[in-house]
Amino acid sequence: MKQFIASVFLFFTVISTAMSHPADGIAVSSLKVEMLTNPEGIDVVNPKLSWKILAGPKETYQEAYQVLVATSPSLLSPDKADVWNSGKVSSEESINVSFDGEALEKDTKVYWKVKVWTNHGESDWSETAHWSFGLRYYKDWKGRWIGFDRAFPWEDISTFPTLGARYFRNEFDVNKEVKRATIYIMGLGLYELSLNGQKVGDAVLAPTPTDYTQNVKYNTYDVTAMLQGKAENAVGVMLGNGRYFTMRQNYKPYKIKNFGFPKLLVNLVIHYADGSKEVISTSDQWKGTADGPIRNNNEYDGEYYDANKEFPGWDSVGFDDSSWLQAEYVQEPRGNFEAQMNENMKVMREVAPISLEAIGGDRYILDMGQNMVGWLQMTVQGEKGDTVKLKFAESLQEDGELFMTNLRDAKVTDTYILKDDQQVSWEPRFTYHGFRFVEISGYPGTPKMEDFVGKMVYDDIKTVGQFDTSDPVLNQIYQNAWWGIAGNYKGMPVDCPQRNERQPWLGDRAVGAHGEFYMFDNARLYKKWLEDIRLAQKADGALPDVAPAYWRYYSDNMTWPGTYLMIAEMLYQQTGDISVIRENYPAMKRWLTYMADRYMNEDYIVTKDSYGDWVVPPPSIEAGTGQNADVKRPSALISTAYYYHFMEMMSEFATILDQQEDIPAYQHLKEKVHGGFKREFYQDGFYGDNKMTDNLLPLAFGMVPEGDRERVFDQVVETIEVKNRGHLSTGLIGTQWLMRTLSDFGRADLALKLATNTTFPSWGYMIENGATTIWELWHGNVAKPTMNSQNHTMLLGDLTVWFYEYLAGIKAGKDSPGFKTFELDPVFVEGLDRVKASFDSPYGTIGSHWERKGDQVIWKVQVPVNTTARVMLPPTATKEFTLNGETLPKGEVSITLGSGEYEFGF
Repeated sequence: MKQFIASVFLFFTVISTAMSHPADGIAVSSLKVEMLTNPEGIDVVNPKLSWKILAGPKETYQEAYQVLVATSPSLLSPDKADVWNSGKVSSEESINVSFDGEALEKDTKVYWKVKVWTNHGESDWSETAHWSFGLRYYKDWKGRWIGFDRAFPWEDISTFPTLGARYFRNEFDVNKEVKRATIYIMGLGLYELSLNGQKVGDAVLAPTPTDYTQNVKYNTYDVTAMLQGKAENAVGVMLGNGRYFTMRQNYKPYKIKNFGFPKLLVNLVIHYADGSKEVISTSDQWKGTADGPIRNNNEYDGEYYDANKEFPGWDSVGFDDSSWLQAEYVQEPRGNFEAQMNENMKVMREVAPISLEAIGGDRYILDMGQNMVGWLQMTVQGEKGDTVKLKFAESLQEDGELFMTNLRDAKVTDTYILKDDQQVSWEPRFTYHGFRFVEISGYPGTPKMEDFVGKMVYDDIKTVGQFDTSDPVLNQIYQNAWWGIAGNYKGMPVDCPQRNERQPWLGDRAVGAHGEFYMFDNARLYKKWLEDIRLAQKADGALPDVAPAYWRYYSDNMTWPGTYLMIAEMLYQQTGDISVIRENYPAMKRWLTYMADRYMNEDYIVTKDSYGDWVVPPPSIEAGTGQNADVKRPSALISTAYYYHFMEMMSEFATILDQQEDIPAYQHLKEKVHGGFKREFYQDGFYGDNKMTDNLLPLAFGMVPEGDRERVFDQVVETIEVKNRGHLSTGLIGTQWLMRTLSDFGRADLALKLATNTTFPSWGYMIENGATTIWELWHGNVAKPTMNSQNHTMLLGDLTVWFYEYLAGIKAGKDSPGFKTFELDPVFVEGLDRVKASFDSPYGTIGSHWERKGDQVIWKVQVPVNTTARVMLPPTATKEFTLNGETLPKGEVSITLGSGEYEFGF
């Protein structure tokens, strides 16, 4: 079970085997904390602690806890804990428990453990875990930033730059016995750190990307075991370009930010056994070079590696660096220095290719069988100077060649030049690709499939959800969604991984992030993204369409920037973390004031929109063939409906924060907008132009008068069933509210039809045409290739939310965020014979598995320890319900269950 940091959270896991009630005369077994990693270098004074109790008899609840925190594991006892002893605290809370000890000093490591009391007995103390407090203040950092703020003669920094990696090294003496050693590093744009010839950690493409004019993240590593005591040591750092040295230099500088040349700041803090301390920091005594094997690197164009330029042992003691340059002091980045609280990227999975075909000359096409994100590891043997090129693409042309047009000007090519006839295994360090197919050229001899391994790269976060049904189309859509969502986690949620864009567009994840939460342990990623959005806000209140704002897009609309509110609401509801509301509420308020001041007319219509219902499907495949999908259709109906929706959300936020004085203004404006919306857009039983999205939004937002709801909803149904012949016609905005609204109005059967369609337009149509991820366009197989990524997530809309919250019925309680109390309320829709889902919530695994057996439904549920489930029974006039074989009283509509596993029959 992974221990992790969620923004200001430390999250630890307590595992119990089988707790028994003391009255049974059976000893209560110990609770056990199992840690895979420990958080290093956080900069939060009062982190929050969490634990899970993963087993016990039915209806087990925590009644109290005690937390001990100390500077040494040997001090973790109630009478010795020198940092904090909470005492026995009567509380059911096992998540978001605030550390309330003495403020920790910089570069301090502490240890902690917990015991709990439940209604079934008392646990033993958990195993010991730890966290460390990093460098909170600017003045805590020693030394200076180093780098080379220039290009070298062999480098080109024109529009398509060829800037190689920078290599820096330093040797230092350790003359005393080491107690503890910690490295703090800011390596921009990307770094790989080594100590005494060994890579430190398993992160790749670190650190997490930010707008470096606003903030810069540092990473922390405990290197005690890697340091050689009473000996010479060497530290080495490779710097890649990343997002810092922009991938397109001097190209549209009015639009694309550039931050400068790669640079580095390192503090190695050594605590000695005699109580003294030493800091090894970057200075002009370090040596550096740009004349190494990585001759070029960036996300768009790939990595160029010349093995003839290698310098073996460069990061070890004794290397002759006399030909290297003295490191130069450079201007530090403008942003604040902050501990990185979200995970770095990592190679998360290896993928074996499924075919390798010759296509003429020395060229071969490798098929990975899956559209994936990452790179290839290649094993090769040849002669000095042999040059192998790996070019990446998502699909093939009819003649078997790579289809490159949809990648725009991204060169997406890795190049490796051999230095001798020895077999080598190589993979790039400072690039990644979105691809299924790879053209291999220049490979000496005949390549074999086993010479190549796909490395899938995304943020080091756990998959926490499982979903499976009796319908193979739904299952494949879910798998496609998993691959697309995971691959586009890059320290921020990017839109696509393959072309010359790869930007964190806000609109793509507005509702999708909600569904993703059931699939991935992504709370820290999305909390970091809220910070990116907040820091991108202009002084006047404007919010961007892209955050971090690598592209200066502030187009002023409600839907893209409004994702800011929707992500905050989702995180609060799913995790119970009130800080996501508290930290962002002032910025949200400024933005909504800004939009009203600039764009709300006297009739309370928000007149400004940018994108409309982005990428609605064309009326037919024929009509969309060869057509450009990059068409904006602004809609005041959409912008006004969203403003109403956000006023409702702001009222909820103000209530959560006890900002009662703000609520009357929100409610007043909400009612005014509602009135204006009805006058402007309501016709006789429909809204606007009677498009699906025009009617879906007021239905989803509760804007339709009660007496008109069925009439408006009937228009949605008629559009699907008659006009669209059983298909959707929504773009990015409408699809975010489609499946839930249909189900809420009693037509889950129609939602299921849309979800399982295999004809255009549908998710199944993508699959029928070879998709292994989700397309950017409903007609992505025929649209003009300038905008038809084959790995986007935005058109998932609310589909994955619907999978978990409707088909499986797992939903956080509205009045109990974080799943302390949650609902189990599936839609047992006709047309499905089985739905099996689970979700590792903050308290433990929630499971919902229902299956039809003849004319009976068997529904098995799992409720975690220390939670309560409100189970909703489906309405039926003819069947009786059983719970674990016992008949329930007639007329029962819901039942409350404590922890345990249960089986319903009806």
